Amino acid sequence: MTAVPQIIQYGEVKVITLMEGVLRERRFSLPVVVAFAASALSIALALFHLYVAVFGTPETRSFRSTHLTVMLVLAILLYPLCRKTVWDPLVRPGDARNGLRVSAFLADLALVGLGVGIQIYTLYDIDDFNFRGGNLLPSDLWLGAVMILLVLEATRRAVGPAMVAVTAFFILQALFSDHFFGVFYGPPTTYTKYIDVIFMRPDGIFGIPIMVVSTYIVLFIIFGALLIRSGAGKFFIDLAVALTGHRIGGPAKASVVASAFMGMVSGSAVANVVTTGSFTIPLMKQLGYRPRFAAAVEACASSGGQITPPILGAAAFIIAEFLQVSYLTVAVAAVVPAFLYFATVYFMVHLEAQKHGIERIPRDQLPRLTEVLARGWHLLFSLVVLIALLVAGFTAMMAAFWSIVAIVVLSFINASTRISAADLFAAMEAGVRTTMPVSIACACAGIIIGSVFASGLGLKFTHSVIALSGGSLMVLLILTALASILLGMGLTTTAVYITLAALIIPSLERMGVAPMAAHMFAFYFGVVSTITPPVALAAFAAAGIAGTPPMVTAFEASKVGIAKYLVPFAFVYNPSLLFEGPFWLTAYSTGAALLGVWALSTGIEGWLHGRLAPALRIVLIGAALCLLFPPQLVVEGIPGYILNGAGALIFVATHLFRSRTISGTGAGAEI
Repeated sequence: MTAVPQIIQYGEVKVITLMEGVLRERRFSLPVVVAFAASALSIALALFHLYVAVFGTPETRSFRSTHLTVMLVLAILLYPLCRKTVWDPLVRPGDARNGLRVSAFLADLALVGLGVGIQIYTLYDIDDFNFRGGNLLPSDLWLGAVMILLVLEATRRAVGPAMVAVTAFFILQALFSDHFFGVFYGPPTTYTKYIDVIFMRPDGIFGIPIMVVSTYIVLFIIFGALLIRSGAGKFFIDLAVALTGHRIGGPAKASVVASAFMGMVSGSAVANVVTTGSFTIPLMKQLGYRPRFAAAVEACASSGGQITPPILGAAAFIIAEFLQVSYLTVAVAAVVPAFLYFATVYFMVHLEAQKHGIERIPRDQLPRLTEVLARGWHLLFSLVVLIALLVAGFTAMMAAFWSIVAIVVLSFINASTRISAADLFAAMEAGVRTTMPVSIACACAGIIIGSVFASGLGLKFTHSVIALSGGSLMVLLILTALASILLGMGLTTTAVYITLAALIIPSLERMGVAPMAAHMFAFYFGVVSTITPPVALAAFAAAGIAGTPPMVTAFEASKVGIAKYLVPFAFVYNPSLLFEGPFWLTAYSTGAALLGVWALSTGIEGWLHGRLAPALRIVLIGAALCLLFPPQLVVEGIPGYILNGAGALIFVATHLFRSRTISGTGAGAEI
């Protein structure tokens, strides 16, 4: 049974497949038992969350702790000790490694017992437990420390050591701040107070991050898993190819559009690369795109998933809680920035195709749009249901639940998309397992938030960062962006955002940045690490498919995705891009910014109806910056809309002049 142990590390075999193997082999083994337990727990937790979505959440602490306890157990089971050696499928009875396997399993079992034991201790008399805040028992102090260590160990296994190191720093700073220096120096937090904040109160492990992931995120991820299970991945690719394949550089444009569609239901950049890139990258290479450019386009398009409504990355739900606004408000605010980002990648693809003379795909080799829509229109309708429920005022939890019901019912319209009982359980399992690292990261981020709160570091850090910036908002934004990218090299997007929300976002708000813009700025730069060297996971995944050097691909992706670095600065200075203010200003700013990213693309790519001289590229980049400038601001007595007009005039004049004077001008007419 060689496939079974792989579930321990990768979690990709569902219960039914597992049981089929057990019945066929007619024997159980330790990997089988562990794998079956993990699968059963995943499905049980999914059913629990669906039940809660219908009948309402139970008592706050018991609900959050139940969710986290199961996730901790899953992290231990799915990422066991010594998994690279003792869970090798080639280990046979009598092998010396079997003893190590049993020892490792017993150690994991002890950790599981500790997690479950703490949960039983908490639930035994939940009312008394909640009222003990500030007056802890000795057992609370011991078990609180054990819980922190369990979360750190689960984080090490499921997320990575970098986040453990960052969290450990904040723990030590809170408890021993009198031994630190600079902004980190201060009176130490007593052990009793620290455990009270982190373990007993809803300010630490069981704070806003774990509340959001247990209430909203898990349901949305299950919805996305069901949608993919119904065949949405192939449908989105076929739809994108049918829409754009006949245009100049069609395969690359199909990659952008398909990844944008996939991004609506999946917030994982690497998953999007693997899903759409396995088709689009080889096709782009076949038609003449440079391999590293093909990989970069797919990485950039796929990394846009976390910023694409209606289902953004997990951090978007936490933004809504921090700002005390509906999730719909955050999703609406993300519309224009996501549109500008994908537009930039699309323009880059078009210009690259012109530069290298890449032709269209003949229409007779493309899927027909009517046939594609006839086969999968109902999959798109499930997204319409989700958006309609959010607009109608339903909570995110209820909207996600009824969208799950809708996709199951709608899948029966076409036999090729029908969701069977096995598919339903498999999607539940996949959804919970996808949520597990997010839940663990959120619990660990809760420790960071609680540590900052207990030590008072947040307020001191805010004053220090403002002082370091010299009162300049631009300098502060650059510092925030750099901090986000550096943290993103080792932390998940959610953890990066939560850390910045505790330390730096208050500084932006004190400098006059609109709250939504401040939070979205940190969110964007937490996401951008997926295409930014030296750790660019989406670019590395695409490089593996394209057969290109990972670091070279990452630098190419940074160029193609340049908008993700500039658009956040634009909406900080011009919040109308987030639908704040009058609609006419949002429409005007969006139009100017769209023209701006087009000008930026021509300057970066160095092509506009022919190769551009370096001086003209600089001029076009300058015109782009003028177009991105907020129209309502005044600089040196010059209103922003005058700069917008000047930038538009320069770009349009350059475009018209070159289209008339350079041969082969017809190539640039079609976008």
